[in-house]
Amino acid sequence: MADTTDRFEELDDAFFADPYRAYRRWGERGVVHKVRFSDGRWGWVVTGYEEGRAALADPRLRKSGANARWFGGEAPSNSHMLDSDPPDHTRLRRLVNKAFTPRAVERLRPRVEEITGTLLDGMASERRVDLVASFAVPLPITVIGEVLGVPAGERIEFRRRAAAMFQSGGSRAVAQELMGFLGTLVQSKRERPADDLLSDLVRARDDGDRLTERELVATAFLLLFAGHETTVSLIGNGTYALLRNPDQLKALRADPELLPAAIEEFLRYDGPVGFATLRYAAEPMAIGGQEIAAGEFVHVAIGAANRDPAKYAEPDRLDITRDTAGHVAFGHGIHYCVGAPLARMEGTIAFSRMLERFPALRLADEAQTPRWHEAFRIRGLVSLPVALS
Repeated sequence: MADTTDRFEELDDAFFADPYRAYRRWGERGVVHKVRFSDGRWGWVVTGYEEGRAALADPRLRKSGANARWFGGEAPSNSHMLDSDPPDHTRLRRLVNKAFTPRAVERLRPRVEEITGTLLDGMASERRVDLVASFAVPLPITVIGEVLGVPAGERIEFRRRAAAMFQSGGSRAVAQELMGFLGTLVQSKRERPADDLLSDLVRARDDGDRLTERELVATAFLLLFAGHETTVSLIGNGTYALLRNPDQLKALRADPELLPAAIEEFLRYDGPVGFATLRYAAEPMAIGGQEIAAGEFVHVAIGAANRDPAKYAEPDRLDITRDTAGHVAFGHGIHYCVGAPLARMEGTIAFSRMLERFPALRLADEAQTPRWHEAFRIRGLVSLPVALS
């Protein structure tokens, strides 16, 4: 059915505070919606689970050049696999997979445990802390800094630049500065390779193929994003959901074996990704009965898909025993998040150690109104004040 109206849904301040209310309202009118963004641009937003999952794997929805089209200029980090299509994507993913293996991720477990313990030790003397600033942010930023092989003397500067990038909401100028830092780091690994992921990427070969300098920097940028922001929001959003649902917290404390399932439910219920990365229609197509013209932008609302009542019963209820199979918190298809195993491991260790260390953990103010980042792609808390004792 062709769109015959000029009606737009709007992304306003109320949307960022509670997108799920908007999704429920939109859902009464269908699964594909014409949405105007705060800067005046518009695109199609897919909210249905089946339609969204199919769109994530549809080769007619292209990614290469999408950000440049959207922003009207070249994106600063558009040489990585998340922003490319086959055959470029196939080549990049194959090379990255040679370095970012499950075995490589598992090797990090003892260090993640150590960093987690150190951060929790630092919190233990306080009665109240901001869990985001004290724990959710420094844990993955420290881990990914070490994964990429940032020298010890430069890690404070790395954390400062990375934090500025996320706090700025992806400012082009801040991103360019971070890319410059990563470029220097790549060059140092080429000259003096070490036992770290970035050195592995420099060395990665496939039938004589290798990552170019630009691709190495862009891939490091992607891994920083994939290995940091997802984990920050998984810890922050998941803790907030758990503390707002004391029955689920009690069940998890009573049976720690439920933790892996709880992590998946945190991801489904209020995961770190709001909208999937940008796509555009390479040809005329239809999604959910809505005709989409060639060149028009399509956004898959991950948060809406994961709360589609056609897929999950009582989707707005947190249930850590739920069967979450098929959730799309990390995407679907060839662009499935390469950082997912690392995020899951860090999240599992973080929740296990945090709940064990602070048995009286609770919200500092039960009536508090949470502050969320005003970003439609990332769903994350600005802060989370909690009481530890």
